[in-house]
Amino acid sequence: MRGVTSRRAVIALGGNAMTGPDGSATPAAQRAALAVAAEAVAAVVAAGVEVVLTHGNGPQVGNLLVKNEMAAAVVPPVPLDWCVAQTQATVGFTLADELDAALAARGLDRRTAALVTRTLVDADDPHFAAPSKPVGRYLPAAEAARFTALGQHWQDRGPRGWRRVVASPEPRSVVDAPAIAALVAAGFVVVCAGGGGVPVVEGAPLHGVETVVDKDLTAALLARELGADTLVVATDVPHVVVGWGTDAARPLGRVTPAELRAHAAAGEFDGGSMGPKVEAALRFVEGPVDGLAPPRRAVVTSLDTIADAVTGDAVGTVLTA
Repeated sequence: MRGVTSRRAVIALGGNAMTGPDGSATPAAQRAALAVAAEAVAAVVAAGVEVVLTHGNGPQVGNLLVKNEMAAAVVPPVPLDWCVAQTQATVGFTLADELDAALAARGLDRRTAALVTRTLVDADDPHFAAPSKPVGRYLPAAEAARFTALGQHWQDRGPRGWRRVVASPEPRSVVDAPAIAALVAAGFVVVCAGGGGVPVVEGAPLHGVETVVDKDLTAALLARELGADTLVVATDVPHVVVGWGTDAARPLGRVTPAELRAHAAAGEFDGGSMGPKVEAALRFVEGPVDGLAPPRRAVVTSLDTIADAVTGDAVGTVLTA
């Protein structure tokens, strides 16, 4: 690795870092995939960079929702915010174990910590009035009706059946950012904010809500709250691509915020896949920069190139403030 340019990096691991090559989400496949991710992250830590990790949890939450459906006649379904918390803990401790092993193999005297993390959302966010984020599997109408009776929102998705939809409100702040910062300052590699964080709204006390916060948008917010200089969004492709699926497909390398905003405004990025990653990168680098704050850089790239993404020798889509 040449010329490390980052002091503190937030690395957002995509869903491909948590499943097998065939998409399998068995415990063994998840642990094997996380071991690969841990090796890549350990290379960044070895370069002297403070690292905070976030991660997806779609397959894991999907599994819990299936268990909810199958056991609904026996035990009450677990609320969605509980599902997010449970999967944060499961992925968090597993990733921490694999990171400990990868760091030890490099002779690094560093430890990891996994923190179940809450993300504050606004109870008046307009997304609550129009749930649109699909979660879980497709079901026949009769089965979906059982869960509609429990207050869930389901939509007819045509030949494939009905699917549950939930709100996806904007993340306003990461409630546990001070604890994360304290752990980083104490020398820990921190795994946190999985699945966008457990969504909570203000009250006495804070309380969870059945919604999903976009994981990449939370990672961008957390990176700014922690004063990170680099955000890496690791996905299953090495670049953001314009003209995806056409003969005119073109990968983007170094781009300006204005260029990337223009592509987004032209509808180049799917809202269910690359769109949130692009928006997260833009939010991280845009906006006012305190004179004491470091320059900010965001990279969207594949898992196997995240070490280079942090050094500045990135293969990927690189966005700078």
